[in-house]
Amino acid sequence: MEKKDYYEVLGVKKDVSQDDLKKAFRQLARKFHPDLNKGSKDAEEKFKEINEAYQVLSDPQKKAEYDQVGRTEFKPGDSATYKPPSYDDLFRDFGLGDIFNAFSGGSGRARSRAGADLRFDLEISLSDAFYGMKKIVEVPHSYECSTCKGTGAQPGFIRDCPTCKGTGEIRAIQRSGRQQVVNIAPCPDCGGRGKIIGKPCEACQGKGSTRRTRRIEVSIPRGVEDGQFLRVAGEGEPGENQGAPGDLYIVVHIKRHDTFERHGVDLQSTATIGLGPALLGGEVQVPTLTGTAMLTIPPGTQSHTRFRLREQGMHYLNSDNRGDLLVRVVVKIPETLTPEQKRLVKEAFSVK
Repeated sequence: MEKKDYYEVLGVKKDVSQDDLKKAFRQLARKFHPDLNKGSKDAEEKFKEINEAYQVLSDPQKKAEYDQVGRTEFKPGDSATYKPPSYDDLFRDFGLGDIFNAFSGGSGRARSRAGADLRFDLEISLSDAFYGMKKIVEVPHSYECSTCKGTGAQPGFIRDCPTCKGTGEIRAIQRSGRQQVVNIAPCPDCGGRGKIIGKPCEACQGKGSTRRTRRIEVSIPRGVEDGQFLRVAGEGEPGENQGAPGDLYIVVHIKRHDTFERHGVDLQSTATIGLGPALLGGEVQVPTLTGTAMLTIPPGTQSHTRFRLREQGMHYLNSDNRGDLLVRVVVKIPETLTPEQKRLVKEAFSVK
């Protein structure tokens, strides 16, 4: 029987890289492995063929010999007693992960973990919320321990977990006929890290990280409300095993203002006016967040009457549009009157 060209068997070119070679073998292995094709002699022969080709082409010395003598003269070895490796063995040979990569794109390394999110409570003034601002905050943050380089162990006292063989995962394959189900769980012995620490690092007590304060510039948008969360992506705790960092959430707390109360985008304040403007009308100057504004008082204004000053309130979030300022007037009654004032009041109001 004529020998097939190993490159043709795996569907690769002569200048194929080792990574591409491995990828081609994985794809064929999951298709023709005897464990996945029970009772199929054709699949068993095909798998024997691709396995033989991979064993030769993945070995630099054997590959060089094969390229030199050609397929007809090359002798890969005695195959009379060949027994295909089990599907489980292939998992182990490829670091418990490479065959599974063909299905999920996963990795043979210990499972990566995203970093934890952080929360920072920031107190600002109402004026800061009105204008918006940039603020430097100092957030306690984890950094890789410079002594152990993040391993958590003293030099020479860290090893691969014997249970999961350094992958951080336990995988169980369940078979039902031709179907295969792979169940994956974090290794209980190493907590999914893939490593066992013999002696913890003294500098970080085995944590692999130390805590320091980190200065982060935060943009506070104008119109921000009390209790609002601002997300700063990637400024949380670092991930493990090249996992993505967490996020930082700034919780805004707005201090009480001496003059204004905030209700959404509207502001409320109180202004005291004299008896004269209340009776005869007039204009009074009232404070706003940006300075002052003139409030027109109509004649006969009663105490506790509310007036609306348009667009003198807070900004809508990240907008030029503004809410209103609601001013409640309180009419101040003089506690004492001069004789002349009393006479005029009696005449005006027919008081005996």
